[in-house]
Amino acid sequence: MNPAIQNLVVSLVAMQLARKIAFDDPVVLSYVRIGYVTAQVIILATYYWVSLTIKRKNDQTVLKYVEASNAMTQEPGKLVTTTVRDYDLSEVSKLLRSAYFGIAMMAVMHVYFKFTQPLFVQALMGVKGLYDAKPVAIHILGKPATGDYKRPFATPSLMGPAPGPKSDAASIAEAEKRIGAKKED
Repeated sequence: MNPAIQNLVVSLVAMQLARKIAFDDPVVLSYVRIGYVTAQVIILATYYWVSLTIKRKNDQTVLKYVEASNAMTQEPGKLVTTTVRDYDLSEVSKLLRSAYFGIAMMAVMHVYFKFTQPLFVQALMGVKGLYDAKPVAIHILGKPATGDYKRPFATPSLMGPAPGPKSDAASIAEAEKRIGAKKED
């Protein structure tokens, strides 16, 4: 099943479960807060562990791909040459930024606006996101970097496959040709 649809289903189920929780009871609210903070600590610690694992493996295999072009412009995607290590570290960095942004949004929603249900929902969604993270699957769960886990990672869309990075030889050759043509000008 598409991870975007899975996230939608999990969040809808979590919201229905959250309706049954008595958030007006201070003891229950404290447990939900502890659960949220625990989930976030586990997520951040896991991403830190993944980054240490990536650095320890130090895979210097060259990875070439053409980034997906912007749908708003007619410009073709640009050629990216990196290593597996650097690519995986950049993906973990994106995951960390997403986690920090979620924590900041939740802090504003809970502290300033006094929303309590999102604490429960975001704790569950955060753990699910951790399970869906491709660097976690490769470096901690030991899944091979093939199929859905092949680098560069494709970003799933709610409406089906999104135009992701291209790593086929023809796309790379075309991008290299464009770069060569620009240098000659």
